[in-house]
Amino acid sequence: MQDNTYRHPRAGWPGRLFAALANSTRFANARQAIISRLPFLTLHSDVRDVVYVSWLVDAAAAQQLLPPGATLWQRDGKTPFTVLTYRHGHFGPALLGPLRRMLPSPLQSNWRVYLDHTPAGAPAVPCVYFLKNIMDSLPHALGTRLFSDILPTHLAAGMTLEVTATQARCSVTSGAGSAPSLDVQADIVTDHALDAGWQALFGNWRDAVAFLACQDAAIAHVPRNGKLVFGEIDLPVDLDQVQALTALRADCGLLAQLPPVSQPFAFLVPKVPFKALSEHLL
Repeated sequence: MQDNTYRHPRAGWPGRLFAALANSTRFANARQAIISRLPFLTLHSDVRDVVYVSWLVDAAAAQQLLPPGATLWQRDGKTPFTVLTYRHGHFGPALLGPLRRMLPSPLQSNWRVYLDHTPAGAPAVPCVYFLKNIMDSLPHALGTRLFSDILPTHLAAGMTLEVTATQARCSVTSGAGSAPSLDVQADIVTDHALDAGWQALFGNWRDAVAFLACQDAAIAHVPRNGKLVFGEIDLPVDLDQVQALTALRADCGLLAQLPPVSQPFAFLVPKVPFKALSEHLL
């Protein structure tokens, strides 16, 4: 199964302290005991420049990264693996209303595979499984580690996201830490074509985008107790606004464990409002 133990990207005693906090089961158990009795604090972000890059990978290899109870969506031994990298827009509690504009807008990269169905105890909705989550902000990385189970977040040593009228680029550098590396460069194009492998699974470009982008929930593994955590989201992607990308370079640190069996399929979502609606252990 996938290891999400936190390692800080820079050496020294502050990094060791941050890692001890991020990996503390005692704190996590105490937090769970308290927060599980309280209403969920809905989070909101005006997300922009979402760069999706997906590969069809060997389904048997991908299934080995998942815990019992999580079953991959697959066809003919293939399953999609997606990395989406984006810029938050004032990420924080929805109850702040206009004051949320005072909050920062970190970069985030989420690495996921797709489930055939939700596990027992969860609503039957389109659902992904989170393999990795990377951010460029130490407060956000530690905050999600300390106060949530759904995001196994790692802090990048460096992270970039640049979107122009003609191109999209994003990268993650690991340093000495646990964040996996990423390097993507893609051109924005008008051709909405699929190569043969993707077409065999989804038929056309729009249906492929809808499957990869329009998900309503996520599952992650909680190592300290062996359980799954289920989180519902609201991500109303407008398919008419999605732009096609042709990947010129798509290097991903997890592909050694997930051998690709297709060319990368990429697209850009210019903006989308995001809400985290719930989270609970199954």
